Amino acid sequence: MDLSVVIPLYNESESIFELNSSIIHVLSNSNINYEIIYIDDGSKDNSWDKILEISTNNSKIQGYKFLKNYGKSMALSAGFSNAKGNIVITMDADLQDDPNEIIPLYNLIYENDFDLVSGWKKKRYDSIIFKNIPSKLFNWAARNASGIKLNDFNCGIKSYKKSVIKEIELTDGMHRYIPVLAKSCGFNKISEKIVKHHPRKHGKTKYGADRFIKGFLDLLTLSFVQRFGKRPMHFFGLFGTIILLIGFIFSIYLGLDKLFINKSGRLITERPEFFISLATMVIGLQFFLAGFLGELILRTRKRKDKYTIIDRS
Repeated sequence: MDLSVVIPLYNESESIFELNSSIIHVLSNSNINYEIIYIDDGSKDNSWDKILEISTNNSKIQGYKFLKNYGKSMALSAGFSNAKGNIVITMDADLQDDPNEIIPLYNLIYENDFDLVSGWKKKRYDSIIFKNIPSKLFNWAARNASGIKLNDFNCGIKSYKKSVIKEIELTDGMHRYIPVLAKSCGFNKISEKIVKHHPRKHGKTKYGADRFIKGFLDLLTLSFVQRFGKRPMHFFGLFGTIILLIGFIFSIYLGLDKLFINKSGRLITERPEFFISLATMVIGLQFFLAGFLGELILRTRKRKDKYTIIDRS
């Protein structure tokens, strides 16, 4: 299999037939052996009925239906798990991504040996206040935090080598940072291509302004996990040791002061330094235990898919 096109969707029944026809038209004029994978992320409309209809008539089309809405990250994860193509392209189902970009994105991987090529919607047809400006701020923060010089981290249309999508592990909300996850796994040949962006024809966007707040929080999480995810003791143990040391210094000071300087003064338990010493030692011990437990969890955990497929075509 040369190419897998993975399309996550949620309540996009009005777009499916048109999108599917456009993709098949583009790929039927090529020599590429392809498959199209639709992931229905628990839609409440008749999206699944339409996926069943197009997959029944075409063996190149597969569909997977989730038990409920798990989010785009889990939908992409399911698509990646079932993709057989040497090159994988993802795109959204709302007709805002142009199927004519599939062949150029495929060729960038096939001919130039990139690991990942991300689309860049340089000219967007979204709300300036609620999507364009927050998106620019989000991408600026992601560029500076990750060191990857991309203009559009969260663009839905991307192409990947198969080895990339089989290596990265997507958790909730992390689809925004697939390039960062790929880089952390050692895939450094990451590029970008300007792609066409179309106005939404049907329905309405599934994302509100809160996605940018969540995106920034996820970026902080990702930055931490990248640095300390494999060795949490390096973070928690370091801070725990420093805080414990501060507590021991205060306790030693109190002991020496009581024994040699202020023998008949206030009781140690009546002095504020005692409570500082006690609190810092307790907090330091908690940090240390958090790092220790983190190390144990990493060494004993088993990866489990966080979604449930109830039907397939």
